[in-house]
Amino acid sequence: SPCSATRRPTLLSPVPPAARLSPILWDMSHLRWHPLLKQWVGVAVHRQDRPQMPADWCPFCPGSGRVPDDYDVFLYPNDFPAFALDNPPFDPEPGLFKTTGAQGVCDVVLYSPEHTLWPSQLSVEQWRKVVELWRRRTSELFEVPEVSYVMVFENTGEAIGVTMPHPHGQIYGFAYYPPLVSIELDSARAYFAGSRKCIYCDLLAREIACRERIVAENDAFAAYVPFAARFPGEVHIFPLRHFGSLAEMDDPGCGKLAEMISVIRRKYDNLYGFLMPLMMVLRQRPARGEHPYFHFHIQFLPIQRSRTKLKYLAAVESAAGTFLNDTRAEERAAELRNAEPRA
Repeated sequence: SPCSATRRPTLLSPVPPAARLSPILWDMSHLRWHPLLKQWVGVAVHRQDRPQMPADWCPFCPGSGRVPDDYDVFLYPNDFPAFALDNPPFDPEPGLFKTTGAQGVCDVVLYSPEHTLWPSQLSVEQWRKVVELWRRRTSELFEVPEVSYVMVFENTGEAIGVTMPHPHGQIYGFAYYPPLVSIELDSARAYFAGSRKCIYCDLLAREIACRERIVAENDAFAAYVPFAARFPGEVHIFPLRHFGSLAEMDDPGCGKLAEMISVIRRKYDNLYGFLMPLMMVLRQRPARGEHPYFHFHIQFLPIQRSRTKLKYLAAVESAAGTFLNDTRAEERAAELRNAEPRA
């Protein structure tokens, strides 16, 4: 019988060459192909050595010798990059035991020289300078041949795993499209192909008409808790004007976005009276090609589900990919809407 309990699997000996890692990649950042999930997994063992919140020294503070003694906002090369342009070339061809070079860029964006500031305590003017730096760096990385996708993001709070408390975010230049980016692109492309309309514009128009999940607005951006929010109090910021990336934002738009980011960050931290642990991710179109269906936006992904409880990504989320949200989008939107955005 094919299912006989006595049947044993055939052992492969010796190990097939494809399963052996090239010596060139062994001690440096590289990518391994996950054939079951069809995605690249980064391996960067040197990141184990990054500092864990040093008590008496911060490389991001003036006087550290690592940054200028006088700066306002500053672009800092990551000391422990997962991707680098001088890594071996990226080969997109998949395989059962495929490895390839982790080419790309890892930047750190220092929001302020002041070590103890929360992002919510930055002025609107300071946020504008951060947004303008994001825009400038995005435009630069769009011109780098090895970069296919630029992701601006921030991790905030010890519960998220932040190792440096100094206010900062990051910019990654990927040689490939990350998995969730690919899913969004495919969904937006399919909707556009069927309707000749932007799925994001339609979602935004309906949220504004409904108003139940709107958190804040100005004359250029709207922020709302999405109908199918995966995280407790997840908020998306969308421009009212359709454009695909930071590189396409004008100067007034930078100021209006800074204003909206400031409002949302202050609302989050005033909701419970402490620094909200969250992830902030800027979604934008790929670096090259025509993508008229994609609409720039920002996602805030908090993990604080109540004043005393965190949302952990356990088996259902992490292994199955199905998110279970302990809060209703409409209720959390009302709480955030009513949270005063005071400093």
